[in-house]
Amino acid sequence: MKRLTFPQPFSHAHPPVANVNALVDAQATWGERAADWVATAVGSWRFIIGQSCLLLLWAILNVTAWINHWDPYPFILMNLVMSLQAAFTAPVIMMSQNRQTVRDRLEAHNDFMINQKAEEEIRAILTHLEAQNAALAEIHNELAQLRSRLNLTAEDTGDATI
Repeated sequence: MKRLTFPQPFSHAHPPVANVNALVDAQATWGERAADWVATAVGSWRFIIGQSCLLLLWAILNVTAWINHWDPYPFILMNLVMSLQAAFTAPVIMMSQNRQTVRDRLEAHNDFMINQKAEEEIRAILTHLEAQNAALAEIHNELAQLRSRLNLTAEDTGDATI
């Protein structure tokens, strides 16, 4: 019988998979965390509804003059406040988006590294399967040869029960 050969066992010689989100969050500065918080808060229905209520209250109080006309119609002060809010909110949201872009690139690179490791492991598995297929074919041939020898021997002795 031909000697059966198998490849060496696969060695997992790579570091464990890193959680990119945890790494990015751990390295975030105070300003980056604040930018993320502002982007999350401003981009919510709670903020939109709250701001709409505040603007409506501002307009009602100034039109009816219940307290004092601090900003009479056409609400120039309210326009200034909204412009200032937009002027400061937009760059802060852009900072958060830039940070998210960096996180996305790190995640894409991490996915690429994991895919490379998976491809290497799949290649090793396929190599092992090929070796097993060759070994099974060799064992099958050996069994077929043994069976034919036994059948010949049984025919010679007149025993056909095999």
